[in-house]
Amino acid sequence: MVTQQKDLFGQVLVALVTPMTADGEVDWDATEKHIDYVISAGADGVVVTGTTGETSTLTDAEKIKLVQVGKSVSNGRAKIITGGGSNETAHAIQLYKASEKAGADGVMVVTPYYNKPTQAGILTHFRLIADATDLPVILYDIPGRTGVAISYDTFHRAAKHPNIVAIKDAKGDLAQTSRLLLETGLMYFSGDDSNVLPRGHTNRCAANPLD
Repeated sequence: MVTQQKDLFGQVLVALVTPMTADGEVDWDATEKHIDYVISAGADGVVVTGTTGETSTLTDAEKIKLVQVGKSVSNGRAKIITGGGSNETAHAIQLYKASEKAGADGVMVVTPYYNKPTQAGILTHFRLIADATDLPVILYDIPGRTGVAISYDTFHRAAKHPNIVAIKDAKGDLAQTSRLLLETGLMYFSGDDSNVLPRGHTNRCAANPLD
Protein backbone atom coordinates (compact mmCIF):
# COMPACT_ATOMS: atom_id res chain seq x y z
CA MET A 1 0.00 0.00 0.00
CA VAL A 2 1.34 3.42 -0.95
CA THR A 3 1.15 6.30 1.51
CA GLN A 4 -0.10 9.36 -0.38
CA GLN A 5 2.00 12.45 0.24
CA LYS A 6 2.56 15.71 -1.54
CA ASP A 7 6.26 15.27 -2.29
CA LEU A 8 6.22 11.60 -3.20
CA PHE A 9 7.76 12.38 -6.62
CA GLY A 10 9.01 15.92 -6.06
CA GLN A 11 7.98 19.03 -7.97
CA VAL A 12 9.57 18.69 -11.41
CA LEU A 13 9.47 15.48 -13.45
CA VAL A 14 11.08 15.47 -16.89
CA ALA A 15 9.63 13.31 -19.65
CA LEU A 16 12.78 11.96 -21.24
CA VAL A 17 13.36 11.46 -24.95
CA THR A 18 15.12 8.24 -25.96
CA PRO A 19 18.23 9.07 -28.01
CA MET A 20 18.75 6.82 -31.03
CA THR A 21 21.74 5.97 -33.20
CA ALA A 22 21.70 6.40 -36.97
CA ASP A 23 20.81 2.71 -37.41
CA GLY A 24 17.75 2.95 -35.15
CA GLU A 25 19.18 1.46 -31.96
CA VAL A 26 18.96 3.09 -28.54
CA ASP A 27 22.05 5.24 -27.96
CA TRP A 28 22.79 4.15 -24.40
CA ASP A 29 25.77 6.48 -23.92
CA ALA A 30 23.67 9.49 -24.98
CA THR A 31 20.82 8.26 -22.78
CA GLU A 32 23.05 8.18 -19.71
CA LYS A 33 24.39 11.67 -20.45
CA HIS A 34 20.88 13.04 -20.99
CA ILE A 35 19.54 11.58 -17.75
CA ASP A 36 22.51 12.98 -15.84
CA TYR A 37 22.01 16.38 -17.49
CA VAL A 38 18.33 16.77 -16.57
CA ILE A 39 18.92 15.60 -12.99
CA SER A 40 21.92 17.91 -12.59
CA ALA A 41 19.75 20.75 -13.93
CA GLY A 42 17.28 20.24 -11.09
CA ALA A 43 14.78 17.56 -12.06
CA ASP A 44 13.25 15.72 -9.12
CA GLY A 45 12.34 12.78 -11.32
CA VAL A 46 12.72 11.36 -14.81
CA VAL A 47 9.93 9.70 -16.77
CA VAL A 48 11.37 7.09 -19.15
CA THR A 49 9.38 5.33 -21.89
CA GLY A 50 6.62 7.93 -21.86
CA THR A 51 4.97 9.43 -24.93
CA THR A 52 8.00 11.67 -25.44
CA GLY A 53 10.33 8.68 -25.22
CA GLU A 54 9.29 6.90 -28.44
CA THR A 55 7.84 4.11 -26.32
CA SER A 56 5.78 2.62 -29.14
CA THR A 57 8.97 1.95 -31.10
CA LEU A 58 10.88 0.30 -28.25
CA THR A 59 11.06 -3.39 -27.39
CA ASP A 60 10.04 -4.56 -23.93
CA ALA A 61 13.68 -5.32 -23.16
CA GLU A 62 14.68 -1.76 -24.11
CA LYS A 63 11.93 -0.32 -21.90
CA ILE A 64 13.16 -2.28 -18.90
CA LYS A 65 16.79 -1.39 -19.60
CA LEU A 66 15.84 2.31 -19.65
CA VAL A 67 14.58 1.92 -16.09
CA GLN A 68 17.80 0.16 -15.07
CA VAL A 69 19.99 2.79 -16.72
CA GLY A 70 17.95 5.60 -15.21
CA LYS A 71 18.23 4.08 -11.76
CA SER A 72 21.98 3.63 -12.12
CA VAL A 73 22.63 7.16 -13.40
CA SER A 74 20.30 8.75 -10.86
CA ASN A 75 21.98 6.96 -7.96
CA GLY A 76 19.33 8.28 -5.59
CA ARG A 77 19.36 11.87 -6.87
CA ALA A 78 15.95 11.64 -8.57
CA LYS A 79 12.96 9.35 -8.93
CA ILE A 80 12.69 7.10 -11.97
CA ILE A 81 9.15 6.74 -13.31
CA THR A 82 8.29 4.31 -16.09
CA GLY A 83 5.56 5.26 -18.55
CA GLY A 84 5.76 2.33 -20.95
CA GLY A 85 2.30 0.87 -20.59
CA SER A 86 0.13 -0.96 -23.11
CA ASN A 87 -3.43 -1.00 -24.40
CA GLU A 88 -3.51 -4.67 -23.35
CA THR A 89 -3.96 -4.94 -19.58
CA ALA A 90 -2.03 -8.20 -19.15
CA HIS A 91 0.91 -6.83 -21.17
CA ALA A 92 0.90 -3.60 -19.16
CA ILE A 93 0.98 -5.56 -15.90
CA GLN A 94 3.90 -7.62 -17.19
CA LEU A 95 5.84 -4.46 -18.10
CA TYR A 96 5.16 -2.73 -14.81
CA LYS A 97 6.12 -5.79 -12.74
CA ALA A 98 9.40 -6.01 -14.66
CA SER A 99 9.95 -2.27 -14.20
CA GLU A 100 9.39 -2.61 -10.47
CA LYS A 101 12.04 -5.36 -10.31
CA ALA A 102 14.36 -3.14 -12.36
CA GLY A 103 14.14 -0.42 -9.71
CA ALA A 104 11.41 1.97 -10.87
CA ASP A 105 10.13 4.36 -8.20
CA GLY A 106 6.68 4.71 -9.77
CA VAL A 107 4.61 3.85 -12.83
CA MET A 108 2.62 6.10 -15.14
CA VAL A 109 -0.38 4.29 -16.62
CA VAL A 110 -1.82 5.65 -19.86
CA THR A 111 -5.45 5.14 -20.85
CA PRO A 112 -5.67 2.16 -23.26
CA TYR A 113 -5.03 3.71 -26.68
CA TYR A 114 -6.82 2.92 -29.94
CA ASN A 115 -9.27 0.57 -28.15
CA LYS A 116 -11.46 3.46 -26.92
CA PRO A 117 -12.74 1.50 -23.90
CA THR A 118 -15.73 2.49 -21.79
CA GLN A 119 -15.13 4.33 -18.52
CA ALA A 120 -15.79 1.05 -16.70
CA GLY A 121 -13.13 -0.60 -18.85
CA ILE A 122 -10.65 2.21 -18.15
CA LEU A 123 -11.25 1.93 -14.41
CA THR A 124 -10.80 -1.85 -14.49
CA HIS A 125 -7.53 -1.43 -16.44
CA PHE A 126 -6.22 1.03 -13.85
CA ARG A 127 -7.30 -1.03 -10.86
CA LEU A 128 -5.84 -4.30 -12.14
CA ILE A 129 -2.48 -2.63 -12.78
CA ALA A 130 -2.52 -0.90 -9.38
CA ASP A 131 -3.33 -4.26 -7.75
CA ALA A 132 -0.32 -5.84 -9.45
CA THR A 133 2.35 -3.45 -8.19
CA ASP A 134 3.44 -1.98 -4.87
CA LEU A 135 4.69 1.15 -6.64
CA PRO A 136 2.79 4.46 -6.62
CA VAL A 137 0.69 4.88 -9.77
CA ILE A 138 0.19 8.03 -11.85
CA LEU A 139 -2.82 7.97 -14.20
CA TYR A 140 -2.07 9.57 -17.57
CA ASP A 141 -4.94 11.38 -19.28
CA ILE A 142 -3.98 12.28 -22.86
CA PRO A 143 -7.09 11.88 -25.05
CA GLY A 144 -5.46 13.54 -28.06
CA ARG A 145 -3.28 10.45 -28.43
CA THR A 146 -5.36 7.67 -26.87
CA GLY A 147 -8.75 8.61 -28.33
CA VAL A 148 -10.64 8.66 -25.03
CA ALA A 149 -10.53 10.90 -21.95
CA ILE A 150 -10.75 9.85 -18.31
CA SER A 151 -13.99 11.13 -16.82
CA TYR A 152 -14.37 13.00 -13.54
CA ASP A 153 -16.26 10.05 -12.00
CA THR A 154 -13.59 7.59 -13.11
CA PHE A 155 -10.87 9.68 -11.46
CA HIS A 156 -12.94 9.85 -8.28
CA ARG A 157 -13.41 6.09 -8.18
CA ALA A 158 -9.78 5.38 -9.06
CA ALA A 159 -8.60 7.70 -6.27
CA LYS A 160 -9.98 5.23 -3.72
CA HIS A 161 -7.28 2.70 -4.68
CA PRO A 162 -4.40 2.99 -2.19
CA ASN A 163 -1.70 2.73 -4.89
CA ILE A 164 -3.19 5.35 -7.23
CA VAL A 165 -1.72 8.63 -6.03
CA ALA A 166 -1.51 11.09 -8.94
CA ILE A 167 -2.78 12.27 -12.31
CA LYS A 168 -0.77 13.53 -15.26
CA ASP A 169 -3.14 15.71 -17.26
CA ALA A 170 -2.61 16.52 -20.93
CA LYS A 171 -6.26 17.43 -21.48
CA GLY A 172 -6.22 20.94 -20.05
CA ASP A 173 -9.61 20.83 -18.32
CA LEU A 174 -8.79 23.23 -15.47
CA ALA A 175 -12.33 23.12 -14.06
CA GLN A 176 -12.03 19.37 -13.60
CA THR A 177 -8.54 19.85 -12.20
CA SER A 178 -9.80 22.25 -9.53
CA ARG A 179 -12.60 19.91 -8.47
CA LEU A 180 -10.33 16.87 -8.23
CA LEU A 181 -7.70 18.77 -6.26
CA LEU A 182 -10.34 19.84 -3.78
CA GLU A 183 -12.17 16.51 -3.56
CA THR A 184 -9.47 13.82 -3.77
CA GLY A 185 -6.05 13.18 -2.30
CA LEU A 186 -4.49 12.89 -5.76
CA MET A 187 -1.41 14.85 -6.75
CA TYR A 188 -1.86 16.62 -10.08
CA PHE A 189 0.78 16.91 -12.80
CA SER A 190 0.33 19.07 -15.87
CA GLY A 191 1.50 17.54 -19.14
CA ASP A 192 1.05 20.86 -20.97
CA ASP A 193 3.70 23.55 -20.46
CA SER A 194 1.11 26.31 -20.90
CA ASN A 195 -0.65 25.18 -17.72
CA VAL A 196 2.45 25.02 -15.54
CA LEU A 197 3.05 27.69 -12.90
CA PRO A 198 6.54 28.77 -11.77
CA ARG A 199 8.35 26.51 -9.35
CA GLY A 200 7.66 27.54 -5.80
CA HIS A 201 4.00 28.27 -6.58
CA THR A 202 3.09 24.73 -7.64
CA ASN A 203 4.53 21.34 -8.36
CA ARG A 204 5.12 20.87 -12.06
CA CYS A 205 6.15 18.35 -14.62
CA ALA A 206 7.06 18.03 -18.22
CA ALA A 207 5.38 15.39 -16.87
CA ASN A 208 4.34 18.50 -14.15
CA PRO A 209 2.13 18.72 -10.73
CA LEU A 210 -0.35 21.60 -10.43
CA ASP A 211 -0.56 20.90 -6.70
